[in-house]
Amino acid sequence: MDVITIGDAMVSMQPQTKGPMRFVNAFDRKAGGAEFNLAIGCARLGLRTMWISRLGNDEFGRFIRNFARGEGVDTSQVKLVDGYPTSVQFKEVYEGGGGRTFYYRSNSPTVTLTEEAIDASIFKGGRVLHITGVFMALDKEKNVPLVKKAIRLAKDQGLLISLDPNIRLKLWRKEEAREALLDILPEVDLLLAGMEEAEILFDSVDADVIFEKCSRFELTSVVLKDGGNGSTGWENGEKVIAPPVKAPSVVDTVGAGDGFDAGYLYGWLQGWSLEKRLHVSNTIGSMVVGVSGDNEGLPYLEDVLIKLGEKEFIER
Repeated sequence: MDVITIGDAMVSMQPQTKGPMRFVNAFDRKAGGAEFNLAIGCARLGLRTMWISRLGNDEFGRFIRNFARGEGVDTSQVKLVDGYPTSVQFKEVYEGGGGRTFYYRSNSPTVTLTEEAIDASIFKGGRVLHITGVFMALDKEKNVPLVKKAIRLAKDQGLLISLDPNIRLKLWRKEEAREALLDILPEVDLLLAGMEEAEILFDSVDADVIFEKCSRFELTSVVLKDGGNGSTGWENGEKVIAPPVKAPSVVDTVGAGDGFDAGYLYGWLQGWSLEKRLHVSNTIGSMVVGVSGDNEGLPYLEDVLIKLGEKEFIER
């Protein structure tokens, strides 16, 4: 596998009209989840991708697993379990593309995903293990040790470790997130953080201060994602500021960060320069926000090439 990730997935109920959810009368059923979206995004770019998870042995669980399979994601480590309903989220979307998410994930099937299910054979021949703070926050007592074990086994197999903090304050407090994420940061190679998350972790919104603090952890690459303001990367003492790529329209911002991560991992595995990685990742993020849904806007590699306007850009 090029990319392996571990995490939850849910049925995502997408509103057919915008505004407060109490006034929405109809929803479209889709699938979503941070790690799930990342897996879909990587697979669409042509990366061999594995997603490790648990789903309910119900119609929603089958729908999500079949969706992932159809996108080319390896679901051999996704099990359907009895007695645990597949989680559901309802989205609220505003006119400007922002919104809120309401989760119904109590008694999630991922409670049955234990350390015993994670063994070295999963990571044999892999290249990158991508983790996020979302899965860790769902069940801190169980999932944090599980993630640590996965990191240890992956590093033993020579995989790089990629982390998107993806801090959801509905799932845990800032102090809990900071403690758990900083604890694993010394084992991380690639840090892909939003500015708000970086502020929680490093108590600063100054990129230079954040990069200086990250240098203590000997990270290989650090990226700060700042939505419509673009992104900033730091690697081997080099700092690159990548301007935003203007989106024709902003319909739904959910999934843009996951698309950015997928583009960055793709570029990393192709050996691209930091500047190229950031530009392509910004481009993918701008494409995602123009489509409603958690992962419907995640592009295929051909779409990215067309958006960039010159195929040679990727091939250089």
